[in-house]
Formats: sequence, structure tokens, C-alpha cells
Amino acid sequence: MSAITASLPAIRLNLKDNVAVARSAISAGETAGDVFVTTDVPAGHKLALGPIASGSDIVKYGQVIGFATCDIAPGEHVHLQNMAMHDSAVVHQFAVDSHPTPLLPEPERRTFMGYKRTDGQVGTRNYIGIISSVNCSATVSKAIADHYNRGGGLAGFPNVDGIVALTHGTGCAISMKTEGYQYLIRTLSGYARNPNFAGILMIGLGCETNQISFITEKYGLEEGPFLRTMTIQNLGGTRKTVKAASAIIDEMLPAINAMQRIEQPLSGLKLALQCGGSDGYSGISANPALGLASDLLVQHGGTAVLSETPEIYGAEHLLTRRATSPAVAQKLMDRIDWWQGYTERHGAELNNNPSHGNKAGGLTTILEKSLGAVAKGGSMPLEAVYEYAEIIDKTGFVFMDTPGYDPVAVTGQVAGGCNMIVFTTGRGSVSGFKPAPCIKVATNTAMFEHMDEDMDINTGGIVTGDDTIDAAGHRIFEKLIAVASGEKTMSETYDYGDNEFVPWQLGAVT
Repeated sequence: MSAITASLPAIRLNLKDNVAVARSAISAGETAGDVFVTTDVPAGHKLALGPIASGSDIVKYGQVIGFATCDIAPGEHVHLQNMAMHDSAVVHQFAVDSHPTPLLPEPERRTFMGYKRTDGQVGTRNYIGIISSVNCSATVSKAIADHYNRGGGLAGFPNVDGIVALTHGTGCAISMKTEGYQYLIRTLSGYARNPNFAGILMIGLGCETNQISFITEKYGLEEGPFLRTMTIQNLGGTRKTVKAASAIIDEMLPAINAMQRIEQPLSGLKLALQCGGSDGYSGISANPALGLASDLLVQHGGTAVLSETPEIYGAEHLLTRRATSPAVAQKLMDRIDWWQGYTERHGAELNNNPSHGNKAGGLTTILEKSLGAVAKGGSMPLEAVYEYAEIIDKTGFVFMDTPGYDPVAVTGQVAGGCNMIVFTTGRGSVSGFKPAPCIKVATNTAMFEHMDEDMDINTGGIVTGDDTIDAAGHRIFEKLIAVASGEKTMSETYDYGDNEFVPWQLGAVT
């Protein structure tokens, strides 16, 4: 990465690479260093540094990202028209690079201002959540939230960040023996325990498969002043439920509004590491900068949570090497194996990802995307691997098995206890994720300036040579602490994030 200087029109990331990434659009007839460019190369896309014979490996980041489907000449654009992916053939070594996490001495660790909860967790926000057990109670749940958020119901309670209606499209016509059902109830119970919620109201219809009592009993959720449950059928209909729910929230509001931020150690932060709408610059700028910030968080005692299993495929060997034990590495490989079987059963393949936008931004195969995506995970030891929406009970750098689809992935991480999100994007993802504040990090300056009302941090200067990964990573780290302490992100400024609660749906609907 030290080779990124403003004088070079293309970036070679590793001496083993036979392709480089165009810093900006390069026209045929121009030169990139000592390479004569023979075809137009869009910004963020790859060009050949020398001749690449048909069938030969294409190497970026020092790793194989695909193979040439025809002879490629020096200076030629390398993308979908002349490159494809073969199955990953990386060698997996377990725990060979593991070392104790280099924690800073206690007096040197940073703090933030957060809400200390009775269970020991720390909130970065002070919301009340309404959890629907089934789609049939979604409309009522949204009506209650709207009364407070848009109807003036929170007037006089400035310390309450809002009411979040967590609604979804399932909860009935699903077998209770399936993975999908277990994921659903694990997700709902996880949100009920997320520290960014000071109060929870769970609302069901009454006759659904997914009974609220099953969730509360299985996960030990006890009713009390800040956890209440009800069903529409038991209360006599929708309007009566809205009235009863509003009375309960009215009871909660004074006490929740009285809660105050106090100084807390960074061990109280669980950070979801996310990328979406990635481009050819993601693995060069924003993702490694976030990796540095996540390393800093871990060194200060916090937790960083990487996810999106299909988007580490082909790069998982970099994580197994860092696992703290062979058992942790094997659990990661077990999830990779599950995904290969899952996609095969459904007539798909892991290379269905990258998306259309990823490809337009310069990414060609999932191997290439994964090598850039895994950079978000920094360099700390891999302490644990969690299944979807499992409670994260270890500090340090960990991994959670999720799909690559951002709303589903983040939903699993927040259910696991994440109270902050940093989301890198090259094409311009705009989601919010209540109740967790989401910091958006742009990979390139053009998009940052074009979508400045949605982005929080720009790392495009790394691409141009005007910034460094170290400087950008420290900016992300400082922003993380400021937002955790109450500073609003751009998505919070515009009150986005009510529609991104998307539990992972698996199994037959009957």
C-alpha cells in the first residue's frame, strides 16, 4: 500500500500481482507507469501489467482472484469479458499466526459516554423497541411507533431516541423444527436484550405459530417494568391494542428519559463491521482503514464483529490462520461447507455474488470481493465464530455467520449484541439500522461528494495518495467514539433505519 502515490495512474497492491487498479478512468493510448494501455479502463477496474495467457491465474492482493478465459495483452482491461472464477483452492492452516490480543494497559484505554444497563451491557442509544412476533401484528406495531415518533408522543422526553417497530414477514406457517424458526426466535430475543433498547414491548396476534411465551421461556426473558408482552386477540382488537400499548409506553417514558450517559470503557462497544455497494476501491481504501480502526477498538478492550460468510469465501484462509485455536478455525470452515451445500441445493453458487453494482465498480469475482472485504477485520486474533444471531459473549475480534445481504447480516449482528455499526461503501449504500447507529464510510471521493448527505467519512484520499490507511483508520476510530457517545450519524440526522430489520428466512412456508 505504500506504493500508492499520486504520480501513478494505476495501483499495484502486491509485487506478485499481474493486474493493477485504475486510480481514475484511463483511456486507450495512455500509459500506466511503463505499461501502454490498449483499451479503455474505467475507474476502479483492473488492467493487465503484462501478458496473461488463457487459463492462467489472475493475481491481486498477492492472491488468485480468477483465471483468464482468453489471452490478455499488457495494458488490456481485465474484467468479465476475459476473466472468470474457478473454485477456491486456497490452503487452510489453523491457528498458525495466532497470538495473544495486544491489549493496551488499563490506564491507556479510551472511554465513551454510554448508558449502563442492569445486565452489565452498555447502550450507545436510548430507544424503546416494539417487537412483532408475527407479520400479523406488524401494522399495529408500526401504528404505535408512529404515534410517538411522528404524532408528538415523545414531546417532553428529549433523552428518548425514539420508538422502533421491529416488524417482519414471517412468524407463522413455519415449522418450529427448522433452522429458520430457530434463527427467527434467536433474532427476536437478541433484539429484546440489545443494550440500545431501554424498554421492550412484544406484540403478537395470538394464534400464530411463533408464540411470545415460547421466546420468553426459552431465552429467560422475564416481564417487568421495561419488558412487557401482549396479543391483539386477547385485548379485543387493533385499536384496543394500540391504546393498551400506548399506556404501557407512557409508563416507561419518564424512567427511560431520566437515564443518563456515564463514562464507560470501550469494552462496552460491540462493533458490526459491514460493507455494501462495494467497488474496486473498497479493498484499497475504506476496508483496510476500517480494519485498522477495528484493531484499535480491540486493543482498547472492545469487540469487532466481521460477518457475511459468502463474502469471505476464498479469503477464509486468512482468518483460519489467525484463529486462537484449531477448534475456532474448524467452526469457520464448517460454516463455509454449509454455505457451499446450501447454494448447491438451491441451484446457485457462491459466485452469484458480486452484484451488478459491484461489477460495475470493478469487482469481477467473489474471490476478489472477499479479499477486499476481509480487510475490514484488521489483524487481531480470531477469538470466536458465532452462528447467526447468537449472543456474542467474547471480547476481541470475532466472526458471525450471516448471508452477504446487508440488512440480514446487520440484523444478525445487532441481535448478537452489536451496539454500533461502521459500513463501508463504494457505490453508495444508504441504509440505517435502528437501534444501532451506523457510520457510513465512502471508498472514493467522487461518490462521497455526490452523496455527501448520506456519507459520514471519506477515505478516497487513500486512492489518490492524499491520505493514508493509518490516518483514515484513526479518523474512523475517533468518529466511532464520538457517535457511541451520542453524536448523530447522517442516517440518524434524517431518521433513517426503520425498515432494515430483516431476520434471515430459511425453510418452507406451509
